[in-house]
Amino acid sequence: MIFGGPSGDSPDTERANHTLMRKLLAPAFSARRMRRLSGHVAELVARQLDVVEAAGPGADLHELFSFPLPVLVICELLGVPYDDREEFRRWSGELGLLHDRPRAEAAAQALFAYVRGLVDRKDDEPGEDVLSDFAALGSAPEQRDRLAALGAGLLFAGHETTVGRIDTGTVLLLDRPGEWAALAADPERAPGAVEEVLRLAVPSGGNGGIPRYAHADVDIAGVHIPAGDAILLAPGAANRDPRHFDGATEFDAERRSSHLAFGHGPYFCVGASLARVELTEVFRALPARFPSLRLAVPRTELELRSDVLTGGLRALPVTWDRS
Repeated sequence: MIFGGPSGDSPDTERANHTLMRKLLAPAFSARRMRRLSGHVAELVARQLDVVEAAGPGADLHELFSFPLPVLVICELLGVPYDDREEFRRWSGELGLLHDRPRAEAAAQALFAYVRGLVDRKDDEPGEDVLSDFAALGSAPEQRDRLAALGAGLLFAGHETTVGRIDTGTVLLLDRPGEWAALAADPERAPGAVEEVLRLAVPSGGNGGIPRYAHADVDIAGVHIPAGDAILLAPGAANRDPRHFDGATEFDAERRSSHLAFGHGPYFCVGASLARVELTEVFRALPARFPSLRLAVPRTELELRSDVLTGGLRALPVTWDRS
C-alpha cells in the first residue's frame, strides 16, 4: 500500500496486490514516456529557477522551487490540473500525518474522491497522460476505484518524496562547499551526486521505515521473526551500513556502490526513473545557476517535518551573491 502500510492483510494478499499494482503502473513509467518527459523537466527546472532568482536572496527555496517543481512534473505525467495544487497539497500534508489517524484517513478519502472524479472526466477529455490510460482500461466501478486509488497514491508519493529529497539534498551539498562548487563547475557530476543524495537523505524523525510482511521465518541479530509478522524495514540504516559502504556517512559523488533508497527486487520503486530524472536536472541546474548559494539562516534553525510520513523541511531560506 502506498499510504503507509503493507498491501493486503496477509503475506499472500500482499504479494498478489503488489504484483497487480506493478502490472497496472508499469506503462505509466515506460521508457518512452520517461524520454518524452525528461526534456520537459529541464525546461520546468529552468522556469522555477527564474522564479527563485526574481524573488532575490533570502528566498524560500522550498516554497518557490522544491515544492512546485515535483508538483508540475507529476501533474503533467498524471494529467492533473496544476491549478488544483493547493487542494491536493493540503490533502497530501494531512494524509502523511503520523499522530492524527482520523485526519489522515479523511484526507486519503478526499484525495481518492478527487482522483476518481478526474479518471471519469478522462472518458470525455482524454490526453497523453496516466489517468487517461487508466480510464481506457474500463469503466466498471470496482475497477475504476482500484485505478483511482493507484492514481491517488501516485499523486501523493510522486511529489511529496521528491520535494523532501530536493530540500535535504540541497542542505547536504551546501554542508559540503567543495561538492557544491564542483557541481557548479561541472554539471555532469550531477548523476553521481544524486545517488549520494538518495543514499543519505532519508525522511526526518526516523520516519523512513517501510512496512512489509515477513514471507518466511527470519533470524537476525538474535531475534526470531515468524513468517506472517508485520515488520518495519529501515533503508536509511542499510544505506549507512559500514560493512557495505566505505566511509558510510561521508558524501562521495564518485561512489559506485548500490543503495536501497528505491527498495530492491520485486519491490523496487516503479517511479525510480522519474525521481532520478527530476533530481538529476535539479542538481545539474541549481548549483550552476547559483554557485554562491548558501543558507540564509543558521542550520540549527531549519525545521524538520517530523510529524509527517515523508519528513523533509518546512522551509529552506537561502541567499546568494548577485552577479
